[in-house]
Amino acid sequence: MKGFPDLPPLWMALGLGVAWVLATYLPLVRLFGPVWQAAGILLAVAGTGLILWSALWFWRKRTTIEPHHAPAALIVEGPYKISRNPIYLGMLAILTGAVVWLGALSAVPVPFAFAAILTRRFIEPEEAALRRHFGPAAQAYLARTRRWV
Repeated sequence: MKGFPDLPPLWMALGLGVAWVLATYLPLVRLFGPVWQAAGILLAVAGTGLILWSALWFWRKRTTIEPHHAPAALIVEGPYKISRNPIYLGMLAILTGAVVWLGALSAVPVPFAFAAILTRRFIEPEEAALRRHFGPAAQAYLARTRRWV
């Protein structure tokens, strides 16, 4: 897919689409009810809030938010104290919230696949870039802060 932008939000959109197709056309078993649907919405809203809070730190530090670009700053404040990847965690929360809201067993594997894709395509290369650009400071941060939560 040369020329196609390889960006995490597009992978999340694909995951949302796959989850919807599976829940609609191959639900297998309906797992959740109205209470769970509300929980799914809350999880998605919390994920959106986490993304916005995390993105604010990129703006404050005047560094790129785009994956595959060289970072200008090592962000270790705010949500980055808890997770090395709070934006990806927020996207995962949105996708998981959507799956819970849809309530179909067939869609449950989608967030797991999304997390694996994020780890392989984005997180591992970003961590290598942090090590290259920030050396021991990055290594110390990576050692003390968990990748997800």
